[in-house]
Amino acid sequence: MLYFFLKFLHIIGAAVLLGTGAGIAFFMLIAHRTGNPQVIAGVARIVVIADFLFTATAVVVQPITGLLLVWHLGYWLTDHWIILSIALYIITGMFWLPVVWMQMEMRRLAEAAVASGSPLPERYHFLFRLWFAFGFPAFAAVLGIFWLMIQRPAEIW
Repeated sequence: MLYFFLKFLHIIGAAVLLGTGAGIAFFMLIAHRTGNPQVIAGVARIVVIADFLFTATAVVVQPITGLLLVWHLGYWLTDHWIILSIALYIITGMFWLPVVWMQMEMRRLAEAAVASGSPLPERYHFLFRLWFAFGFPAFAAVLGIFWLMIQRPAEIW
C-alpha cells in the first residue's frame, strides 16, 4: 500500500511539473503575442502565482517521494538512470529558478507600462527572449526524466 501511495504522489507531482510548465509557457507566449501590456501583466500575475503554488510544491514533493521510492523498492542512488534523472532535475531547476525571476520582472515591467501608458520597454522583450530560450532545455530535461522514470534502463553509459 505504501508503494502505491508514494508512486501516486510521485506521478501526480511529475504531471504537475510537466503540465504547469507547459501551461505557463503557453499562456505567457499567447499573452506576449498580443503585445498588450495590460494582458501581459494580468497573465504574468497568474503565472507567477501558479509557479509558486503548483510548480514549487511539486519541486519539493518530487525528490522526497523519489527518494522514498528508491529506498522502498531497493534501488541504489548510484544506479545510472537515477543519477541521470537527478542530474536532469538539477538542470531543470537551474533553468526554472531564473525563469521564475524573469516572469516576476516581466510582470513588473508590464504593470509599469500599464501605469504609465507607455509601451513595453526593451528590457521586457529581452527578458521574454531569454525566458523563451530557457524553456527549451528545461522542458527537454523534464521529458528526459519522464523517459528515465518509465524506462528505468539498466545501463545508460
